[in-house]
Amino acid sequence: QPITENQRLFSIAVSRVQHLHLLAQRLFSDFESSLQAQEQRQLNKIFLQDFCNSDYIISPIDKHETQRSSVLKLLSISYRLVESWEFPSRSLSGGSAPRNQISPKLSELKTGIHLLIRANEDGAELFPDSSALQLAPYGDYYQSPGTDESLRRTYELLACFKKDMHKVETYLTVAKCRLSPEANCTL
Repeated sequence: QPITENQRLFSIAVSRVQHLHLLAQRLFSDFESSLQAQEQRQLNKIFLQDFCNSDYIISPIDKHETQRSSVLKLLSISYRLVESWEFPSRSLSGGSAPRNQISPKLSELKTGIHLLIRANEDGAELFPDSSALQLAPYGDYYQSPGTDESLRRTYELLACFKKDMHKVETYLTVAKCRLSPEANCTL
């Protein structure tokens, strides 16, 4: 059975988001391992109370709701999650080569998801309120904080990036799976 253009685009998008998710995990792990045990425990407690900027994007709350969501809905949420990182990803850049790959890879992924949305929509208006979607850029992250505050913000930013890339990877994988009737699409 020949691979359709849609399946090819999904494969590329899933591959790109998997790469970004692995990169996010590595950056987060490297940052955590640079901390002292007490700092790490304290940051873990703080992060459990805080929310990511992208938490305002309505998305499935569990695997059952993800399974019931339409391909278009999963693509739309993925697009919005990736879009929400366009500005904050600049703060993740700098220092190492992997960090400098984040913004261009997010841009490529956003373009790919947009192509998938266009290929899968049936004339539905997908982003009727896109102007309302503009998320504030991670609070006061860009002000010059003290050392403790800087640690907390970097930890929070990396943890949120990892969390969001995991969500996008899950949503795109489920959406891709729906194209293959013989595939088992359970999470």
